[in-house]
Amino acid sequence: MINFSDFVKTYDVRGLVGVQLTDEIIECFGAGFVDELELSGKELVIGHDMRDSSSGFAQSFAKGAMARGGNPVLIGLCSTDMTYYASGAMGLAAVMFTASHNPASYNGMKFSRAFARGISLDTGLAEISQRAQDFLAGGIVAVSEVGSMRELDVISDYAKFLRELVDLSGMRPLKIVVDAANGMGGLTVPAVLGDAAGLNLLPIEVVELYFELDGSFPNHEANPLDPKNLVDLQKAVVEHGADLGLAFDGDADRCFAVDELGGLVSPSALAAIVSKREIRRVKAQGENDVTVLHNLLTSKYVAEVIAKEGATSIRTKVGHSLIKDQMALTNAVFGGEHSAHYYFRDFFGADNGMLAALHLISELANAEFAMSELAKSYTPYFSSGEINSTVTEVPAALSRVLAFFPEASIDNFDGVTISASGESWFWLNVRSSNTEPLLRLNVESNQEILMIQIRDMVLGAIREDQSSAL
Repeated sequence: MINFSDFVKTYDVRGLVGVQLTDEIIECFGAGFVDELELSGKELVIGHDMRDSSSGFAQSFAKGAMARGGNPVLIGLCSTDMTYYASGAMGLAAVMFTASHNPASYNGMKFSRAFARGISLDTGLAEISQRAQDFLAGGIVAVSEVGSMRELDVISDYAKFLRELVDLSGMRPLKIVVDAANGMGGLTVPAVLGDAAGLNLLPIEVVELYFELDGSFPNHEANPLDPKNLVDLQKAVVEHGADLGLAFDGDADRCFAVDELGGLVSPSALAAIVSKREIRRVKAQGENDVTVLHNLLTSKYVAEVIAKEGATSIRTKVGHSLIKDQMALTNAVFGGEHSAHYYFRDFFGADNGMLAALHLISELANAEFAMSELAKSYTPYFSSGEINSTVTEVPAALSRVLAFFPEASIDNFDGVTISASGESWFWLNVRSSNTEPLLRLNVESNQEILMIQIRDMVLGAIREDQSSAL
């Protein structure tokens, strides 16, 4: 018997192709999606990435959707944020077939309500999954008026829309190396940064790395969060004397940056830069009550920048569907995550790595100094980055960690956050992964030695009696 809980995650669906995800199961999800969101007689958007199974899965989903009266709009090969664009611009529910940065043997689905509103287990995904299970057990019964399907190319409108959200006029020429990791950045970067979508050329020379769409990821994993997957980009930036390097994940909704020396620009620094820019932009338009979101794992400096710019910062839990909901509830102009997801009110409250990249390009192109200096000015503290450990007994591991900090402040907002204030301050967070059997550790301090000491001490406690770690 197929256990749907093995591949239906908190925020999306991800599973092994041919084992957990088959054409029959995907067809049932299409039927369940239409029924749960009451889409009979209405259009819905279906997009997919370059994985070998994605195009076929999109067709299977459409088949199930049409059987229950839905009218699929197939936008074909696209990045996840292109699906959000189609959902937002057309006011339609949507599904994107991708497994993001996961290996080639995986695929999955990211669901949205109309206007790119996220769907998680708590907001409809559990019900969609249950309907799919019921259809798998009892078969899909077609309605009297089955739906019809059409195709639509949205890349030109998507690229034009993004260009209109960031002022790129008067920028100095830049050389930028982009590593698309054989993912969907190979399609979107030429459209947005180049003239492939018919837009005016920017004074940008793009050096392309791995732009060929290939779902087998022949060069390296499409996961820029892992430092080993940035090595090629870092080397190329230095070799080409580039001003900046950009790396996208498989579905190109996350963007990471590298400075001209090959050093990593932390996602928190990029979040702080974009926060400042968006606050100043809307304040110049007369908006005084400005809110910016950041998840609890971003640098402390992000909240400090937001406060300095006269806006209100709201700390959120980790997770894209949750943050999309918070964007809508708070009317926040921007939201940043430590994992390089960046959310924009002007992009339907959804995340868009390409839009964050445009902001960074604009900021650098109008700065009087190099990217390394710009990044340094937004990175005053010392961070461990996210460190994953395989843990079988999570409560025991957390107890060992807490035992080291009997007098520290404890916060259970999302995982366990332990902090201490004073002249030498620190905070650390330990939280379970929503998708894997991992504990994730993040540490930050204003003293590098203190950060290292706490990082190593906590890792030792987490990994005690564990034979493997990621």
